[in-house]
Amino acid sequence: MNLQRLGRRDVLAGAGAVLAQPSALSAQVAKPQVVVQTGKGVIVLELEQSKAPITVANFLRYVDKGRYNGASFDRAARAPAAYLTGLIEGGLQGDPAKLFKPIAHESTLTTGLAHQDGTISMARDTPGTATADFFICSGPAPYLDANPKAAGDNAGYAAFGAVVEGMDVVRAILALPTTGVALNPAMQGQILDPPVPIVSMKRRT
Repeated sequence: MNLQRLGRRDVLAGAGAVLAQPSALSAQVAKPQVVVQTGKGVIVLELEQSKAPITVANFLRYVDKGRYNGASFDRAARAPAAYLTGLIEGGLQGDPAKLFKPIAHESTLTTGLAHQDGTISMARDTPGTATADFFICSGPAPYLDANPKAAGDNAGYAAFGAVVEGMDVVRAILALPTTGVALNPAMQGQILDPPVPIVSMKRRT
């Protein structure tokens, strides 16, 4: 994930057809929820399937195949002078044996979603390279939204849901020691030591 700063550079790494009007569709389709059992407690995610169908389908494929079980949160990027603001990043850390093909980028400009407190979003390098790694925001992060007026990579990140239970767990992970060695020098001081295990991720039924 190319999160080079916490303020754009430091934090900056389909549904079937339904015979209903769009407003009725969103009222009828329940948003899937995923229960994330971590070594620090439970986080429950609610996914915006109708707004970000490609990203949600990809995430649920990893969940349903059990590929996140035994993974970890390995990164906590905190904003300077705002200790509980930033993000935690988790996933498979590029394990090629568990990765599916990268997915198309769903911009916040097209989904209408934004990086708010509790938003879950996909980690990536360039647009269209996201696979399994994801991050959860602690505090609003509008600099992670797409911004056509910005220079360079301005496509933002693909937000696709939000935490509905367990923000205390997110913030507890964010506050843990980050003395691990970073493979990317820009992330030094952001690597959890030790990582926080993801024991399991399952759909809530």
